[in-house]
Amino acid sequence: MSDKWKTRTRLVHEGVRRSQYGEVSEPIILTQGFVYETAEQAAARFEAAGEDEFIYARYGNPTVRMFEERIAGLEGTEDAFATASGMAAVHAALASMLRAGDHVVSARALFGSCLYILEEVLTRFGVEVTFVDGTDLDAWAGAIRADTKAVFLESMSNPTLEVIDLPAVADLAHKVGATVVVDNVFSTPVFSRAVDLGADVVVYSATKHIDGQGRVLGGVILGTKEFIRKTVEPFAKHTGCAMSPFTAWVLLKGLETLDLRVRAQAENAIRVAEFLEGHPKVVRAIYPGLKSHPHHAVAARQLEKGGTVVSFDLSGGQAAAFRFLNALEIIIISNNLGDAKSIITHPATTTHQRLTPDQRATLGITEGMVRLSLGIEDADDLIGDIAQALEAV
Repeated sequence: MSDKWKTRTRLVHEGVRRSQYGEVSEPIILTQGFVYETAEQAAARFEAAGEDEFIYARYGNPTVRMFEERIAGLEGTEDAFATASGMAAVHAALASMLRAGDHVVSARALFGSCLYILEEVLTRFGVEVTFVDGTDLDAWAGAIRADTKAVFLESMSNPTLEVIDLPAVADLAHKVGATVVVDNVFSTPVFSRAVDLGADVVVYSATKHIDGQGRVLGGVILGTKEFIRKTVEPFAKHTGCAMSPFTAWVLLKGLETLDLRVRAQAENAIRVAEFLEGHPKVVRAIYPGLKSHPHHAVAARQLEKGGTVVSFDLSGGQAAAFRFLNALEIIIISNNLGDAKSIITHPATTTHQRLTPDQRATLGITEGMVRLSLGIEDADDLIGDIAQALEAV
């Protein structure tokens, strides 16, 4: 594929493999195994499979490989490994490189399941984890040690939308040889090139913007060929977190329209954020594209747009938040995000409900906070829906 191609062209054409029939749409290769012409060919492939040779669906598949090559081309990494879900990607990226006695420094503001992996799973197997305020560079500098193996962070946190100074954190980590692992979901691969900002490994829940239409679960780990094939692949193929070919095909279709969708979503997000800011029933509107956001300057340096999600606090706590959600007519209540449909949730009772009240308070997740993922509907209709629902608060 041409290095001169721009994003939208890459999202349609990168990594295509056509069968002998020359189909327009990428083929779905639904198979768990592959046939060899001779025993010698089978032995040779198990010894060292070629670039376009496959052994078993848990190890790789032609349709899945198309998705991996396309997303790697978009992200600007050498390689990628597709997984069954976003959380499988987070777990495999970390667990494949860590062992008992290793030290990890992580931002404290994380999605609940990411926090569970770091706080419960990794520590259970002897990994030491130190949590810091991700926006405090002094905290990172104080926590990163000479023996730190990795740092982990969400480039934009869920649901409080903190934006971490990724180049600065990466510089601190790289001084001690630590690997920088970034969950880049909220920033999106269209608005952020995390590897250019210092990330060594990037993970996505492809369930979100990459699919963008509420159809499948999927995840992907991106990095150097050395890391993906020598570290991630052996762990992933033996622990069974592979993506299905059908899911990969759906995600290939999602990638074709990714740039168009997230740009429309981001335009809706800034319009909604500007409407909410200063509304008498809104305590605070949180969106990195607003100048009032505490990390607006960092976001402007690192992101092309402010993202597709707006969070805001309502006066009156949980009761007010529930009245607001229940009064919406267009925007649907669900715990997903990045969809073509606008989706809203109450983090304290859904995505972050397993956290204690004190933990939520530390992260800034109040009882009146709602997280709104903007879709591609007409912005005037969405603002009208929000306005009439606020009347119920």
